[in-house]
Amino acid sequence: MRILDTHLHLVYQDRFSYPWLADAPALNRQWTVEDYFAEAEGLGIETALHMEVDVAGEQMLAETEYMTHLHPKVVGAIAAARPEHKDFPDYLQRLAEVRGLRGVRRILHTSPDELSQSDRFVENVQRLANYRLPFDLCVRADQLPIGRKLVEQCPDVQFILDHCGVPKIAEQELEPWRTHIRELAGRPNVAAKVSGIVAYAGPDWTVATLRPFVEHIIESFGWDRVVWGSDHPVCTLTANLTRWVGATKEIIAGASADEQAKLLHRNAERIYRVQGGTK
Repeated sequence: MRILDTHLHLVYQDRFSYPWLADAPALNRQWTVEDYFAEAEGLGIETALHMEVDVAGEQMLAETEYMTHLHPKVVGAIAAARPEHKDFPDYLQRLAEVRGLRGVRRILHTSPDELSQSDRFVENVQRLANYRLPFDLCVRADQLPIGRKLVEQCPDVQFILDHCGVPKIAEQELEPWRTHIRELAGRPNVAAKVSGIVAYAGPDWTVATLRPFVEHIIESFGWDRVVWGSDHPVCTLTANLTRWVGATKEIIAGASADEQAKLLHRNAERIYRVQGGTK
């Protein structure tokens, strides 16, 4: 079963500045596409989408341009953006000219709650519909109601909820996350990304630790609205790529081949408008 990884971070410190990595010593080094695919290819990961890595603001467009031309198996990029800025429309126009652009993200789970609630932010996210660009929604479990409000204000925009909504997996805190997920899944313009959760699971996680969260996401959104992502190299904080792929396959082992294909590549190809295979 081939896999399209919808959430690959690549770090090129010789080319870009990543201010936040100073506070993340375990990740503060080069993470190249060659190193990633050396492990990924043996796991069935044939292609990947690059997910922005919160580079310095003035480098956001350059990061997107670079990643869309980096490697034939990197079949697109989800770009960093700042919808809270008044110059966002001009930036979006320039961004849309990048061949291989697949979507936009503004990190919210480490931002103040009010950031995504301003009229300007909402109006600028609404502009994505004109470009047929989805928005990756990265919010914590306690911010899910805020995320739902944004989704409801932008009904013509496709959203993808990153990292299962960042639940507290190490604490096995299912509520109120479970209820908020069910409410968010009721909005037809949202899909969910099974990604990133091992980083919140603690170093001693098992498949049983992850299973109730993954299964609730799939149950709530259905097999037609879920995609998969590695969140590499962030997943290496508590595991490695091989272990996360293995855990995913074990959790979905009881699903049909068609359902597994939807999660692992087919839905992502539709939602992010990626043709099958390499570019």
